[in-house]
Amino acid sequence: MRTDDVLAAVGYGLWQWDWSTGTLSADARTTRLLGLPGVSGTHSYEAVRSRFQINDYRAFAADLTLARAEGGISESRLRVVNEDGVVVRTVRIRVRPQGQLLSGTINEVRGLPLGSTTAREWHRSREAFLLDAGRALAEADSTEEVLRVAAGLSMPSFSPEGLAVFGKDGDQLTVVGHHGQEMPDTWPRELPLSLDYPAAVVVRTGEAVYLPTPQEYEERFPDAWPMVKVFGRSSWAYLPLTVAGETIGVWMAAFREPVEFTPDERSVLTTVARMLAQALSRASVHESERALSDGLQRTMLPAEEPGIEGMAMSARYVPTGGGLQVGGDWYDVIDLPSGSTAIVIGDVQGHDVTAAGLMGQLRIALRAYAAEGHRPDAVLSRTSRFLAGLSEGVAPEDVRFATCLYLEVDPATGTLDVVRAGHPEPAIRLGDGTTIVRRTAGGLPLGIAPDEDYPTTRLSLEPGEVLLLCTDGLIETGGHDLTTGWRRLSEVFEAGPADDLEALADALIRAVHGPASHHTTGPLADRREDDIALVLLRREPDGPTCAVPVRRTVLTVPQADPGRIRSAREDIRALLHDWVSPDQLESAVLLVSEMVTNVLVHTDEDARLTAQITGMPGTRRLHVEVGDRSDEMPHRRSPGEMASSGRGLLLMEELADAWGVDPRGDGKSIWFELYEN
Repeated sequence: MRTDDVLAAVGYGLWQWDWSTGTLSADARTTRLLGLPGVSGTHSYEAVRSRFQINDYRAFAADLTLARAEGGISESRLRVVNEDGVVVRTVRIRVRPQGQLLSGTINEVRGLPLGSTTAREWHRSREAFLLDAGRALAEADSTEEVLRVAAGLSMPSFSPEGLAVFGKDGDQLTVVGHHGQEMPDTWPRELPLSLDYPAAVVVRTGEAVYLPTPQEYEERFPDAWPMVKVFGRSSWAYLPLTVAGETIGVWMAAFREPVEFTPDERSVLTTVARMLAQALSRASVHESERALSDGLQRTMLPAEEPGIEGMAMSARYVPTGGGLQVGGDWYDVIDLPSGSTAIVIGDVQGHDVTAAGLMGQLRIALRAYAAEGHRPDAVLSRTSRFLAGLSEGVAPEDVRFATCLYLEVDPATGTLDVVRAGHPEPAIRLGDGTTIVRRTAGGLPLGIAPDEDYPTTRLSLEPGEVLLLCTDGLIETGGHDLTTGWRRLSEVFEAGPADDLEALADALIRAVHGPASHHTTGPLADRREDDIALVLLRREPDGPTCAVPVRRTVLTVPQADPGRIRSAREDIRALLHDWVSPDQLESAVLLVSEMVTNVLVHTDEDARLTAQITGMPGTRRLHVEVGDRSDEMPHRRSPGEMASSGRGLLLMEELADAWGVDPRGDGKSIWFELYEN
């Protein structure tokens, strides 16, 4: 009796699908089961495709693809429909791929149809599982996180009790990670690819290995069986981890209960392996970038923890942009030949390797100029020319600039000589917690105008006060402009612990880069994150803390920049932000503006403003003095109604609670006081 007759007797039909031509050769039994015309013969792909329920056919096509990839047998159940789309029967199809030919059998299945609730629920469960697995693996950004996600995967109807991931390293297999079993001390951490071990076979062939029983494992891999026998598993699946056509490793899933590895189960495992391979590849790239970023940043930031004698200091660098996690922000602390210390903070335009490279060159050049003993303004002027020289011959669109703030600190007196090149202003938290953004003279960013001069502003840091230097990322990240950004920072800066700069620095970073930052977004549409560099400097108290709070600010208004009178007014407003009387606040602003203007108009000297508040709220005293190097004393005038000047002393008498003029050895000082009421 022929084989065809035997199969026909038990209700089986034979068919062969030519993948290259898209035609199906079917015997009489197959033709009848599919409802095709004729007794037997060759049929087109479209004719055969129209006889299957659409969702069933999609699953069937996926099983065929898997079978072709693995060289195994595919088994599927499909609903057959008539010309009106009505289901007439359910058939089981078994296929074995042989190159471009797919040969198989078909028989009718009676009893539970494919469209039953149980089958639909299984397929829905599989789809939901794969969606959840894909989402979780897509969010994992490290190898450890990928392995943790893989270990927590609960597959529909079958879940591995143990897993291991092997990586390909040259001609060796290495254990990248494992879960669900303790690796014995005797287990080798590296395995040669030539070994007769399932994972090595998978790497060599690129095809999965399924071992449904311990007996099959021992028969196929007798040398490897003693190594895995101790784990007490019943079934194993070794699947290639393939990225861009290259096998980068192997995923091993081990099961305590026996698993037959049906086509549906193999399809699930294969899909998970593909997602796992992509996730591990992404994680490897991220980890390589992090390692490169960390190495670059370590070479471009101070090698030692920054510190200045008599002062507390803390600094942070946080790369927050996308792509390579290193950019153009930096800070530095430089010991000067004079015995003073310089603090530098800057930001090179861009967030890429070019920005990082320019930042490293600028840092070295700036340190060299500072070590030669140049004044702060000369250091920035030379650095600007250096950066402009690097841009020679570069296409205009590739030219980079940099912002920078350089200050020289005298720890003994708290004097700060500040020079700015397009960089955000410094801020000072006073002894009572009040924050003032100090207006300082500035010039263009480095590299734009090689001959630019950078004026110096002298500030004073009193005992207990904290200085904040930062790049624009700390201010503007989250869609903020300078106004709203400083307002957000001031709230955190004032509320943080001034005696613990490390905690204060962390609080400032969290306000901008972290969950809390999403509750304080700014008015701008662009809410991308940027690199952050910040430096905190606190002048240590000279002795026991005074019981009476003191609030003080110092500012120089140069003859060459009368526009700085506005900065003087803003400083006074910030100093008196909680003054009880609004009228006295406006009087103080008016008197300061008048005093500074008089110095600039009637002398050839710069105006030095010092303002100080002492006492407890409600009974405080404001003392303001403006000094200059001129010996010419002010005198009372009698201006007419149309006069534009000459009213300064009259305003003093009318608005101040006390005032006076004191001669000094190097000039004079005019002062006034207001008493809070």
